[in-house]
Amino acid sequence: MSSELRWTSVGALADVLPDSGVAVLLGGRQIAVFRVDDRLYAIGNHDPASGVNVLARGIVGDLKGELVVASPLYKHHFSLTSGRCLEDPSLSVPTYDARAADGQIWLRRPTAAAERSPARRRLVVVGNGMAAMRTLEELLALAPDAHDITVFGAEPESGYNRILLSALLAGERTREELVTHPAGWYRERGITLHAGDPIVRIDRVRRRVCAASGTEAAYDRLLLATGSLPVVLPIPGRDLEGVMTFRDLHDVERMLGAARTGGSAVVIGGGLLGLEAANGLHARGMQVTVVHLMSHLMERQLDTRAGALLQAQLEERGLRFILPAQTVAILGSHRARGVRLHDGRELAADLIVMAVGVRPNLGLAAAAGLRCERGILVDDTLQTFDPAIYAVGECVQHRNVVFGLVAPLWQQARVCAAHLAEVGVRRYGGSQEATRLKVGGVDVFSAGDYAEREGRESLVIRDAKRGIYKRLVLENDRVRGAVLYGDTRDGSWYQRLIDEGRDVGTVRDQLMFGDPAALEAPAA
Repeated sequence: MSSELRWTSVGALADVLPDSGVAVLLGGRQIAVFRVDDRLYAIGNHDPASGVNVLARGIVGDLKGELVVASPLYKHHFSLTSGRCLEDPSLSVPTYDARAADGQIWLRRPTAAAERSPARRRLVVVGNGMAAMRTLEELLALAPDAHDITVFGAEPESGYNRILLSALLAGERTREELVTHPAGWYRERGITLHAGDPIVRIDRVRRRVCAASGTEAAYDRLLLATGSLPVVLPIPGRDLEGVMTFRDLHDVERMLGAARTGGSAVVIGGGLLGLEAANGLHARGMQVTVVHLMSHLMERQLDTRAGALLQAQLEERGLRFILPAQTVAILGSHRARGVRLHDGRELAADLIVMAVGVRPNLGLAAAAGLRCERGILVDDTLQTFDPAIYAVGECVQHRNVVFGLVAPLWQQARVCAAHLAEVGVRRYGGSQEATRLKVGGVDVFSAGDYAEREGRESLVIRDAKRGIYKRLVLENDRVRGAVLYGDTRDGSWYQRLIDEGRDVGTVRDQLMFGDPAALEAPAA
């Protein structure tokens, strides 16, 4: 027998305050349960007028002798006993039998009622990057037939793996190997793809989007996955020919074109993107100098010692570094011919690559009136302040944090897909800061807070011959941060210790050598 045709416990009665409602799940559907005068009423939580699950948040009252809930969006009133809409007879919501027993809420779908199957909703996705595609994959796994999906992408290509751009630049991968979602993937799933046609306007009142080509599409749900934009330093000469960023396939093609003639390049920025660009250009035969503002490389992921080890290893491969140094101008009249540093030094170069970071691409959302700060503001369901619009990826800001690594994007995609499919109540609570990367062939890992403070101590192992450096930061017998260079095999264990706040006093002497349980495990 279906769970909807028998009584099912869905929660504690104490969770429902008098004269208010809560949302619960029954058979994968959201149900609004209300408590009025010690009686329980249950109706579908989905407001057919607005297309959003919001009725549980409505105000309960008596209207013309009928007990109703007012939708918090369009103020339609729905009967708690029949589910009909008082203002529009064509609208209604399903009703459920409800009772209280043993301190629990029990629900049952009346056997005589037949709930109308909802029409396929129109989902428009703005963005065709990794976060958007992962969300669609998760959504299709949960509800493969629930939506008519249309995707608009700014780039002319179908979905590809942006992480492998550095490998493409270095000649380690082909362009075809980067493709994750070829055109056939969209066709096979009935998805309409508009590649190379970015959305330029969102009409939230009419629920329509307009693309650069003039194409319009209506939506019931809108997913924003506009990613991030490269930061361009506001210095003289930034618009000269030969100055470029490192963000997408088009950037890589331009860099490859410049590298064919050889010569020299200056990469501004010694973070991950800058080092990947420098390594790729060097592999293509260019002489590369990295200019970095901070005192050591990858300061957001590595401490001073690990940064110095990385610099030394990359210098052995032929890269040159100038740091700390600030670039104040790009030299040249029509084409860039070098850079000027803050101390007056000038470096000649045929190619200038700016790789000083990225910022969330929030212009479209801001123009549509969505709340934005550093990114598009979202809650724990990845919903914006418009309940019909969700956002994921590098364009969002969640609990004052913006994102640039892949792991948080995958977690966001999973949560967002569950809410688009309306099959769960998952929440995104944020992601722990942990980085596992390979830079110039060197494995690096960092997690937690590894800054030196009073009351903290560091455990350090350094093996210069093997190119290994490990540092754990302890406070009150708990691991607060970890930096690994060259050997990152124990990174996951250290991350668990940080996340769980486990007391490591009894295993302190073994910490630097990995998980004691793994060390004691018998050989297979």
